[in-house]
Amino acid sequence: MLGEYRIEGRGAAEIAADVERAVGTGELRPGQSLPPMRELAARLGVNPNTVAAAYRTLRERGVIETAGRRGSRVRPKPVTTGRDQLRVEVPPGARDLSTGNPDPELLPRLAPALAVAAEAGDRRAVLYGDDPIDPGLLRVARAELDADGVPAGPLTVTSGSLDAIERVLAAHLRPGDAVAVEDPGWGSALDLMPALGLRTVPVGVDDDGPLPEDLARALADGARAMLVTARAQNPTGAAVTAARARALRAVLRAHPNTLLIEDDHGHGIVDLPPHPLAGATRHWAFARSAAKTYGPDLRLAVLAGDPVTVDRVRGRLRLGPGWVSLLLQRALAQLWSGGAVDRTAVAESYRSRRQPLIDALAARGIEARGRTGMNLWIPVPDETTAVARLLQSGWVVAPGARFRLTSPPAVRITVSPLTPADIEPLAEAIEVAVRPSPSRVYG
Repeated sequence: MLGEYRIEGRGAAEIAADVERAVGTGELRPGQSLPPMRELAARLGVNPNTVAAAYRTLRERGVIETAGRRGSRVRPKPVTTGRDQLRVEVPPGARDLSTGNPDPELLPRLAPALAVAAEAGDRRAVLYGDDPIDPGLLRVARAELDADGVPAGPLTVTSGSLDAIERVLAAHLRPGDAVAVEDPGWGSALDLMPALGLRTVPVGVDDDGPLPEDLARALADGARAMLVTARAQNPTGAAVTAARARALRAVLRAHPNTLLIEDDHGHGIVDLPPHPLAGATRHWAFARSAAKTYGPDLRLAVLAGDPVTVDRVRGRLRLGPGWVSLLLQRALAQLWSGGAVDRTAVAESYRSRRQPLIDALAARGIEARGRTGMNLWIPVPDETTAVARLLQSGWVVAPGARFRLTSPPAVRITVSPLTPADIEPLAEAIEVAVRPSPSRVYG
């Protein structure tokens, strides 16, 4: 069953640590079965409850999964091998379109805003027990959330969208609970679920957002939460339309105990308004990140939500980092309120790179999705072949496996580095990359 590897340990923590170490080193491979609990307990000379506790810890940490009578096995994608490792090395001279990064030329200068924030800190130092949210950031964030139709409620600040998502999930769910996630969807969020011991239930996505029939099926099958991207969905560029939002709210109202999490990381780079689902369920959270508009290193997201959810997140923050730096919050408030970014111009800049490439591919009979944001999602017959052929042509793209659960193969292209002169050469390279391999006849 385990080949040459022998699990060791006397206590539950020791057994779990031994298995996790073996998975991390490759001695236990994804999909490999573990011994039945009683069998392993007999071999180690411990109580079966000890092995049961070890296996439970491993499930909660996302290392193994249990499939009923088939027993336990190493997850096909254990937490120790995150999706971000599915990357292609960038050789000298190649163009890297795989990162998902914004165009640095579209980011604002941070020095003036940080200087203003630092001067405020010099006048009055931030101390323990101070209000953890900058009033200026609170005002500008609340005004825009109100204008976008996000329900009234308390706010807090987290270290980016993924931090917000993790804290909200941990505030309401327990290991073993199921979460409905977009498929394809953000690879980091898909990795987060097993790390928290949560199960993922895929929900299909088209250009208008998650498919209502898939969401209804996921919730009927027991999913306790749903993660939705409002705009610039990664990797497909989908944006939830008004009509789709109405349909999704109707599904959610039939399951009022669902925890709803909305990620609006596209704020500031998309010229389409959001259509929030917030308020359709008892517990909800709406995260608005600064990363794509003002710079990933700001590590800030404003989180709105129902009072219970926000209170739980604030409480957990107090027991961890305490608060997100007021210096960074004040700098973001300066950038946000001072119009440091021309959002319409930024959205148009990304559109002017996406749309010509979509059109050039369409002229070649190739489908590409990219309604908003900075990425294109291109279905391919075989990801490995497509990635390799594009690499041979000097283009590095992200394999779709980083973003998929059960959806078909594809590649993701980040358009941020592209210039008008790149469009035709890239479209030609993609056409070659997706072409079926010629069949061979052997005599």
